[in-house]
Amino acid sequence: MELMAVIKGLSALKEPCMVRLVTDSKYVSDGIEKGWAKSWQQNGWKKADKKPALNVDLWEQLLKLLDIHDVTICWVKGHAGHKENERCDAMVVVYYKGLSQ
Repeated sequence: MELMAVIKGLSALKEPCMVRLVTDSKYVSDGIEKGWAKSWQQNGWKKADKKPALNVDLWEQLLKLLDIHDVTICWVKGHAGHKENERCDAMVVVYYKGLSQ
């Protein structure tokens, strides 16, 4: 879900933008900032341990969007009182409650 949220957000932008991406997902932040996703892509979607990378379809979409936009990552600890992060979590709960009804 974290990858899809970033993809949807960046896809909504109509022109190249400078973006400050705030996330509590180490998977997303490290995948981008530490260059893991680009490395996986260059290695035929294999990780350093030679196991297949996960979510290849989503990472491919995200890497294309990262080529368009100037994205700065800001990782925050989840469920730690970060106002905007808590708001996003609450919105997700409401969204999924609506789906289950």
